[in-house]
Amino acid sequence: MFIRNESFYSFRRRYPIITILVGIHLILFIWMNFLPFGNWIRALGIGYNLAVANGEYWRLITPIFMHIGAGHVIFNSFSLVIFGPALERMLGKFKFIVIYLLTGLIANIATYYLGGLTYPPHLGASGAIFGLLGMYVYLVINRKDLIDRANSQLVMTIILIGLVMTFVNPNINILAHLFGLIAGAALAPLFLSGAKPFYAEQRVFVDATEPIFDPNRWQKKRKNTKIVKQIFWVIFGVLVLSGLLSRFIL
Repeated sequence: MFIRNESFYSFRRRYPIITILVGIHLILFIWMNFLPFGNWIRALGIGYNLAVANGEYWRLITPIFMHIGAGHVIFNSFSLVIFGPALERMLGKFKFIVIYLLTGLIANIATYYLGGLTYPPHLGASGAIFGLLGMYVYLVINRKDLIDRANSQLVMTIILIGLVMTFVNPNINILAHLFGLIAGAALAPLFLSGAKPFYAEQRVFVDATEPIFDPNRWQKKRKNTKIVKQIFWVIFGVLVLSGLLSRFIL
């Protein structure tokens, strides 16, 4: 679910919503940092509770797409590329973009109401990405038919590490992370209705001379190989979350 081996062409064809979102991240990052009127775009779209109180309600959505630092945009986009594809395929394009934007919106609304008018300006896709992680929490607990044991262990380990890092790192929008996660888990039953396992759409080979797809193939690997792979992806997930949790509050 979380290992990407597609070419760029096949990835953008199979996951168009994620491709578009990452493209928006990069375009806005380049515009805000290197092109004319970049400072104006940043000032107009950044999350700022006092401005929201004065009627600039678009600031509850626009920060989801905006990043300033190169590390911030790269790691947030990486997180989306890793955790998003399985959900885009299971939910479908429309449900995926709705849950992504809705959890990001809820995260920013929580920041507005609980952070107060003096809360510092904030931006980044982390709240929405934690919304996706919240959906995985629900999958692991209540929809084991949609996620296998190995992926369950992997994603829960990464989520727990992400939560710990949320509280120990400075300049983090803790409210957005927590409420994005909660919103994703709470809305998951509604959006996962009728969903099929990610592996269900994979091609099954019937030619005896060709390999046969087996959704339980990872369980048949030797135990030490499985442990090495899990350790690798946990470390990679930690690195991704390190970037995900950086410079969320300016």
